[in-house]
Amino acid sequence: MSKEKLEKLAALGAFGVCAVLLAIWVLLIVITLPRRGAVGGGIDITEAVVTWVAVGLVVLALIAVHVVFARRLLAMARGERFVL
Repeated sequence: MSKEKLEKLAALGAFGVCAVLLAIWVLLIVITLPRRGAVGGGIDITEAVVTWVAVGLVVLALIAVHVVFARRLLAMARGERFVL
């Protein structure tokens, strides 16, 4: 396998990680939604929003790093010089 194809594949993998991270964050939101009529304690809307924001910021940072990394790999595959 050539270097260019490997770099392209790695870039697509980095974009795939972005999609998986976003899906995990959405799953977290669905799981932590407060339910009416739930027996016992549980998480209320304030705790849920704090959790969504805290985890969302970490996920956003990870996605940003992966996008930059993927763009760098795609530029290398095309033989270009990548500048932020």
